[in-house]
Amino acid sequence: MDGGWREDFLLGCWQILPLLLASIPFALILGAAAAEKGISPGETTLMGAIVFAGSAQFVAVGVWEHPIPAIVIVLSTAMINLRHVLMSAAIEPGMTRFGPRRSYLALFFLADEIWAVALRRAAEGRLTPAYYFGLALPFYFSWLFWSTAGNLLGSAIAEPRRYGFDYAFAAVFLVILLGFWRRRPASLPILASAASALLAWKFLPGVWYVFIGGLAGTAAAVLSARSGDAD
Repeated sequence: MDGGWREDFLLGCWQILPLLLASIPFALILGAAAAEKGISPGETTLMGAIVFAGSAQFVAVGVWEHPIPAIVIVLSTAMINLRHVLMSAAIEPGMTRFGPRRSYLALFFLADEIWAVALRRAAEGRLTPAYYFGLALPFYFSWLFWSTAGNLLGSAIAEPRRYGFDYAFAAVFLVILLGFWRRRPASLPILASAASALLAWKFLPGVWYVFIGGLAGTAAAVLSARSGDAD
């Protein structure tokens, strides 16, 4: 590992650390919820290792029963994770230094927190494979460790409100949003996405609000870009 690679990797590790720490309550709650449904620690670890998508894992665990409702799990988690298509499209232009193989591997590790930090770095023209995997690998292994720990602890954290863990969900995503809000062109897509997601959540069943919010934000970003080009 040369000096430049090592420096970028360690910088990524450092800059993802606050969001990594904030994700620990998510992982603990997920593990505890999985234990309540009879999912073993090994199965919890394997699910995280293969899926690595916290929101999809929460949905799957939430509807888990015996016999396993496979169709419901597949459809609901697919709907939740459709946002990753939009996120991948947003960050892919910044992966010019990756090459095809590294790009595909990098996108496997795509999570909201990793995407937000990497996208800001890409906007500065400094996103390298070393930096990206410095973000992704610590976050990945932390998620596996703490979700498994949550499963082993089980009922000890069965009521996350006692510890304020439920507020961690909102706090993490507010931090991500504020990171983009500093850049003025990002405000319109954020507002469009939030408004449309809230309306969809209010009037549509299921998790359509996730996809609709993503589409509205993307459309607003495209319109903003075209308006800027026209000016």
